[in-house]
Amino acid sequence: MAQLWGGRFTKAAAATAAAFTSSITFDHRFYHQDIQGSLAHVKMLAKQGIVTEAERDQIIAGLQAVEEDLDKGVFSFTPDCYEDIHSLVEAELIRRVGDVGKKLHTGRSRNDQCVTDMKLYTLYEAKEIRAALVHWIDVLVHIMDAHVYTFMPGFTHMQKAQPVTLAHHLGAYVEMALRDVSRLDDMMHRANTCPLGAAALAGTSYPLDRAYTAQLLGFDAPTENSMDSVSDRDHICELLFVMSMIAMHLSRFCEEVVMWTSDEYQFMVMDDQWSTGSSIMPQKKNSDVAELIRGKTGRVYGALMGILTMLKGLPLAFNSDMQEDKEGFFDAIDTVKGCLGAASGMLATATFHPDRMRKSAAGGFTNATDVADYLVKKGMPFRDAHSVAGHLVLRCLEEGCDLDHLPLSEYQAASPLFQQDIYDVISVEACVDARQTYGGPAPEVMKKTLEKYHAWLAKQEA
Repeated sequence: MAQLWGGRFTKAAAATAAAFTSSITFDHRFYHQDIQGSLAHVKMLAKQGIVTEAERDQIIAGLQAVEEDLDKGVFSFTPDCYEDIHSLVEAELIRRVGDVGKKLHTGRSRNDQCVTDMKLYTLYEAKEIRAALVHWIDVLVHIMDAHVYTFMPGFTHMQKAQPVTLAHHLGAYVEMALRDVSRLDDMMHRANTCPLGAAALAGTSYPLDRAYTAQLLGFDAPTENSMDSVSDRDHICELLFVMSMIAMHLSRFCEEVVMWTSDEYQFMVMDDQWSTGSSIMPQKKNSDVAELIRGKTGRVYGALMGILTMLKGLPLAFNSDMQEDKEGFFDAIDTVKGCLGAASGMLATATFHPDRMRKSAAGGFTNATDVADYLVKKGMPFRDAHSVAGHLVLRCLEEGCDLDHLPLSEYQAASPLFQQDIYDVISVEACVDARQTYGGPAPEVMKKTLEKYHAWLAKQEA
């Protein structure tokens, strides 16, 4: 096995120990970032006169050749060959360019090298997730455009509460996703400092230009404290938290998809491409994609809890425990990106049933609050109006009808303030249209909200 250490050891590592401590099987996925960091480091070394320009050029050419072979899949990422991606790159560099390759690691430790790689990788993946979120928002907004006048019941406690629109309902998920984008932006801003040059924990006696290295790698600045630099994993924790929020929001949406596609609701139908069947029941069309997104949320949470637990008792500065920052993190990234893609495809191809949704919105006394509001506007205190409306719901239950079909005589028996116009204000359409407050479901309000969403999406494309 190629190792970056060994001078003070008299025995090779036991095969089991070498396999146990190796990380090449999973950390190879950020080889681009590792080579990117090495290229910046050697350019800085040459700028500072620590290596010559000729040596710099040899090392750069060697690194680029190694990267080309990595792109082609030439290497085997097994513990018996290399300890980690850093040892692979450096060993291959030295094999190609000779002893000059041994100068690359001057003024650098695997501690600052690894955390730099992970920061670069974290920022790259955060941008990828952000793009997937923007696409998810675009899918939601596109469907909202078509359903400003699609009426449906809104729920509290899983009971019908008040009528809303499908556009308004989906707009809630747009707001969740917009907050997720904002969290990603905040996280990327905080993570955008360069640890390279912190070395093992105490910096180095070489005259490094850390600001130049940071500039070459696209960071805003170098990190301030070398001990914090090598022990910091906040960027991973933060992205895992944001991914947990994204997964939670998708899971909530998918829970509703599972309900809405059931025979009891029939609000929507999944396209056959995004559904599965049963091995025994020929009639089944299951919303497996939504269920799997809902289920995969747990593994994202698990990755977050894993790294928080790993970090909670670690003293400064670097400890090998930190090698455990990768596998769960990588899995969470793959999971969330997969879930965002699946949710977008599933929703973009779904069919909604407006007639079924409106019929459901008209049932369950979703207009009872509007009956009470009618009396308030006639001068009755709200608490009294609430009691009268509740009494009328009870009468409907006794008569087996809804408020729209309760005779005017029953209304007037409950209060003389009721007139024929009560029926004009308790239709589903009237109930929704009356809610003109900012953020409400009224179609005119939703149109203005959609204008804002489209303007935001246009900025993302610019």
